[in-house]
Order: sequence, then structure tokens, then C-alpha cells
Amino acid sequence: GQEGFYGPNSPKKPTVNPGEYFSLLGSDFIRNSEIPNIDFASAHIYPDHWFKNQDFEEELKYVALWTRSHIDDGDRILRKPIMFTEFGYSTLNKDFDPSKRDRFFKTIYDVIYKSAKKQGAGAGSFVWQFWVGGMEKYNDDFGIVPWERPETYKLITQHSCRMARIRGSAELKGNLKELCSQ
Repeated sequence: GQEGFYGPNSPKKPTVNPGEYFSLLGSDFIRNSEIPNIDFASAHIYPDHWFKNQDFEEELKYVALWTRSHIDDGDRILRKPIMFTEFGYSTLNKDFDPSKRDRFFKTIYDVIYKSAKKQGAGAGSFVWQFWVGGMEKYNDDFGIVPWERPETYKLITQHSCRMARIRGSAELKGNLKELCSQ
């Protein structure tokens, strides 16, 4: 996994990278991901760490742009699936509210789903990070105990079910079948 920044020679650098500095970090999403032995590419999404003092609505617009840009690269350049293997919304944001985290997740989920539904490169996602109760001392500012906030748990479950219906087997099995029937 990598953040997904575009390298110094990428035409996307000025419009998609969160700033000039990020193209100089030695990471180049396209060059690192186009290696033939790599089956899928991944990117992370942490705009609240990449930008300081950005309005939440602007962050959401940026998150949609970031997600669509990487999926577009998977469709057109890399010709391989794109997984968003790490993303989160920090509880350290000065105006943190769990409903904002839900909107942040939903923005990402909707872009991925739209791609997956048309058999595009949007392949799936992993939030950072889930915890079970009692592990809070190991938690960082992105940790989630999903069932402590039913709205977040439902959002994540719904996304998993939508993706399973597209990418998964025709018959949902086990816990997923039970979750998706609720």
C-alpha cells in the first residue's frame, strides 16, 4: 500500500496531489503500480492530515476527486483493480463529529460502488481501523469500534453488502448473508 501521490512528472500532480511537496516524497502512484507482477494498486485517503484548516465540505469534494482519479488510472493506464486500503477521519479534527466521518466514508464508498457496478477498477476498501471493545488504549485518532455507533456500523455493512452483490459470489454466505438481509 501507498498514499497514492502522483510523482513529479505526472500531469495529475498539480490538480490531484494535495500540494507540491507531496510529489517529492519518492512515491509515484502510476510508476509504482504499473509493475506487471502487481495484481492490484492501492491508495490511502487522509485529507485531514494532508490539509490544514480546510473546510469539511471542501475535503469531501477533494476526497471524491482523489478516489475518482485513482480509479480512472486503474481503468485507463494500469488496467488493474484499485483498492483504497487505508482511510479514516481523525477524531482530533477541531470540529470532529461522528456524522462527518460517516459522510466521509459514504463519499468514498459511493465512488467505489459506482465504478464497481459498471465493472470498473474500483475494487474495494478498508477503513483504518476497527477495534473491539477493551482495546482503546492501543487506538489512534482514526480507530472505530463499529457497533458503538450504529449509524457507522450500518454504513460500513451496507457498503460491504453492495460490493459483495457485485463482486462476490451470487449467493452470499455465512455472516455476510445474515448482515445483508437486515
